[in-house]
Amino acid sequence: ALSVESAMLWYADYFKQSAEEKLRWGITGLIHDFDYEKFPDCSSLDGHPYAGNKILSELGVDQDIRDAIMGHATYTGFARKTLLAKVLFAVDELSGLITACALVRPDKSIGSLTVQSVKKKFKDKAFARGCNRDDIILGAKELGIELEIHINNTIESLK
Repeated sequence: ALSVESAMLWYADYFKQSAEEKLRWGITGLIHDFDYEKFPDCSSLDGHPYAGNKILSELGVDQDIRDAIMGHATYTGFARKTLLAKVLFAVDELSGLITACALVRPDKSIGSLTVQSVKKKFKDKAFARGCNRDDIILGAKELGIELEIHINNTIESLK
C-alpha cells in the first residue's frame, strides 16, 4: 500500500491538487486494500473491497474516498467518476508491477529502473502474473496519459 500511497501523493502534485486534497489522495492510497487480508474473497459481496467499504462507511469516511476504493476493482462495476478514483485505479496494478520489476534487478533498486525495463516485463505474461495488464492500460487511458509516460510517472513517484 505504501507504493500506492506514494504514487497517489505524486499524482496529486502532478494534477495540482490542494494540500488538503493531496492528504486525502495519500490516505486513499494507503487504506484502499486494508480489508484484503481479512476478506480476500473478491467474488463475494462480503469480500474485498465490499467489506472495507462497509467498515469505512460506518467510520464516516467520505463517500468520494469510498467510491474511489470501490472503483479500483473492475469487478465491482463501480464507475470511476472522479480524478481521485481514476488515479487510484491507474496506479494500483502498475505500482505492484514496478515494485516487482525493481525486486528482480541485481541492485533491487527502483532508482535504476527504466520505462523500457518495465515495458519488457509488462510483455512477459509469466512475470508478476497477478498484475492485470489490461487494468494498467485502461488506467492510463482513463487518465488520458500515454502508457509510457504513466509508467515513467509511477516509477518517479516510487523513487
